[in-house]
Amino acid sequence: MTPEDQEDTQPLLRPPGGRWAGGGTVAWGGASPLWLRTSRRRSPTTYPRSVPRGRRVFLAAFAAALGPLSFGFALGYSSPAIPSLRRAAPPAPRLSDAAASWFGAIVTLGAAAGGVLGGWLVDRAGRKLSLLICTVPFVAGFAVITAAQEVWMLLGGRLLTGLACGVASLVAPVYISEIAYPEVRGLLGSCVQLMVVTGILLAYLAGWILEWRWLAVLGCVPPSFMLLLMCCMPETPRFLLTQHKRQEALAAARFLWGSEQSWEEPPVGAEHQQGFQLAQLRWPGIYKPFAIGIFLMVFQQLSGINAVMFYAETIFEEAKFKDSSLASVIVGVIQVLFTAGAALVMDRAGRRLLLALSGVVMVLSTSAFGTYFKLTQGSPSNSSHVDLLAPVSMEPADPSVGLAWLAVGSMCLFIAGFAVGWGPIPWLLMSEIFPLHAKGVATGVCVLTNWLMAFLVTIEFSSLMEVLRPYGAFWLASAFCVGSVLFTWLCVPETKGKTLEQITAHFEGR
Repeated sequence: MTPEDQEDTQPLLRPPGGRWAGGGTVAWGGASPLWLRTSRRRSPTTYPRSVPRGRRVFLAAFAAALGPLSFGFALGYSSPAIPSLRRAAPPAPRLSDAAASWFGAIVTLGAAAGGVLGGWLVDRAGRKLSLLICTVPFVAGFAVITAAQEVWMLLGGRLLTGLACGVASLVAPVYISEIAYPEVRGLLGSCVQLMVVTGILLAYLAGWILEWRWLAVLGCVPPSFMLLLMCCMPETPRFLLTQHKRQEALAAARFLWGSEQSWEEPPVGAEHQQGFQLAQLRWPGIYKPFAIGIFLMVFQQLSGINAVMFYAETIFEEAKFKDSSLASVIVGVIQVLFTAGAALVMDRAGRRLLLALSGVVMVLSTSAFGTYFKLTQGSPSNSSHVDLLAPVSMEPADPSVGLAWLAVGSMCLFIAGFAVGWGPIPWLLMSEIFPLHAKGVATGVCVLTNWLMAFLVTIEFSSLMEVLRPYGAFWLASAFCVGSVLFTWLCVPETKGKTLEQITAHFEGR
């Protein structure tokens, strides 16, 4: 904002319960305000203190979160599908070891491209239309996999679903953050990651009873449902305001937040938002959130979470478990439960505290997992093949069995730690910290960074396990988790309970 623009402001659309607080600041019990310039002489109006409980905002958030559910399913699809494709008989395509590695990793390349496309779409087509568009490659990709007769068709379908993943992972958090009011923005924003891990778990569970073709058919269901629901949802009032569509913005706000009280409309036209330009990277309000957003995505992937989820069954086979697919499902259940718990406390505990706690837990768990592999390295007696459902015996346990349970505990602790912080919060902060005019470009860069890092970690994880040994790979991840804790305390601001404008003002030093 230029100096001449720094005038007193008030919301174009006031959600029910919004009020002016003393001292000239704005305290909101409703959605993030949309701003227009007004006269300095205009007196503020006092509104009731009731907190809004518009139910349609939750329905709209659920509709948008079906996109993350779809890309969670796409991420988890490779884990049960790869074993099925390896034992497939002609004329069905059969994956070699190299093709299986690419089958798991190529989705992240498509997602990286989708991040760039999503950054372009979200500012030009809008948030709603971008979500509708991303359903096309989701359905098309799974349809190509269903009809695949050759390996290249499998990889092409995965690339298409990856493209949709990139768009959905960018647009869904932005849409939800712009329709949510501060008191529930953490809750609704965390539902993005909750739906991702739910999609992964759904793929694991369905993989028990469905072969890879029918599993791909099931993958078409969530994006199709999202297409139907999003057609009934409005565009975000913020985006409509930037397009100077005041009446449509008013109607969208009424739909989302309720219409039992009148809306206040200032007498002056909408504030003009300039497009992003590279010269603006010199501004603190741009380069600070840019750097924070990029490093959040880098640390999220360097924790090794995507490698763990893509190769969950392989990791548990290395840990000598008889039923590694059951172990993967247990991991998925833990991730869903702890992500849901994090969503419930996000607006109370705050982002920074949960990020730091998450990082500390991941440091401990990755260190313990590395220790397990170090202790069992080369031991002829470590083929214990622990059955997770076997009854507990009162006889003295074999030491190797105890070490196997160390692996289970370490993995579960890692998943739980990731789920309460570094899983949902980077995506939530990405949707909160950028100013409106730079949001498309900035979130596009962050998503591109995330998925490129996911690709590198996924494709190189097996090689890293061979070069550094499994224990070395996990100890390296532990070192990165230490870095994430330090970064959180030194650089990441708290956004709990703040409007998006207050967050932007923090970076600009106002």
